Amino acid sequence: MTHIQPSAHVPALWTAAYGPHHAPAVRFAARCLLRVRAFVRELALADHVGSGGY
Repeated sequence: MTHIQPSAHVPALWTAAYGPHHAPAVRFAARCLLRVRAFVRELALADHVGSGGY
């Protein structure tokens, strides 16, 4: 099984997702965007692994 490194942090999204000075809706949206970004990155990397990445 291939280990995929965690994606690099996007400073603006990371701050918005986990910073205390943002509204709950903004934090929720930023966390969703971080999850989508990580999924898309892993999906792209899976295309380049012989076993499909799993």
